[in-house]
Amino acid sequence: MNNYRKRVSPLKNSNTIDYKNIDLLKKFITDQGKILPRRSTGLTSKQQKQAVKAIKRARILSYLPFISKDGVKLN
Repeated sequence: MNNYRKRVSPLKNSNTIDYKNIDLLKKFITDQGKILPRRSTGLTSKQQKQAVKAIKRARILSYLPFISKDGVKLN
């Protein structure tokens, strides 16, 4: 018998990843501002690609910082 559990995505299907939803995007970046890998977030590959694109877009529009200054927590 197989002892592996199927991973469930932390996002519901109705919850879309958008660059304006800063609270959601902060869950996918570290305190230093790095984007977390898919194995840490539990997202599907499609959701991870959307999250990365939204984080980068939010950074360009100054909704999110590129890096944290002097260890200041982003969350």
